[in-house]
Amino acid sequence: MFMGKSNGRSEAGRSEVGRSEIENTALDLEHELPAASGDDENSSAAVGSGQSSAPESELQKVTAERDSLLDRLSRAQAEFENARRRASKEQQDYRDYATADAIKSLLPVVDSLERALQVKSDAAELRSGVELIYKQLQAALAKLSVNAIVSKGEPFDPRFHEAIEMVETKDAPDHQVVEELQRGYKFKDRLLRPAMVKVAKNP
Repeated sequence: MFMGKSNGRSEAGRSEVGRSEIENTALDLEHELPAASGDDENSSAAVGSGQSSAPESELQKVTAERDSLLDRLSRAQAEFENARRRASKEQQDYRDYATADAIKSLLPVVDSLERALQVKSDAAELRSGVELIYKQLQAALAKLSVNAIVSKGEPFDPRFHEAIEMVETKDAPDHQVVEELQRGYKFKDRLLRPAMVKVAKNP
């Protein structure tokens, strides 16, 4: 009898202790923070990776655009340099051709001078030959659009005349060219050299 009661009390005490432990465990579980689930961790990682990948893709896009613009600029500079070289070469070729054409037109005059020097003649024949060569040279210059400036008897023009001396005279109007010391020439409408002249000055 005695043993039965003590066993009953001990079992009842153990049951009470078990209940209190269970209640305490339940209270602790209620106050604990919820553990992070696998889905939450994956979503956070996805957000972080999305935020980091966006600037990287934008940077790659800007870099590609920059490289493309630099390539286009380099090509444009190369094309411009090639065009400049071609234009310079064409201008030089044109100048060389024009010079060669001018020299070619003067060669007959040189031939005539050589023949005149080889012929033995008197003064009259020599003068006649020189006059012929002079006319031939004038024709060659006219073909090149080089024309002499008419000065003697014309009013002094500072655009085409260079006054070397003022001559006091009543035989010509004031500021008229009375003598030409060196003939002036024009190439088309451009002055090659002015004529050196003496200009009248009325006393």
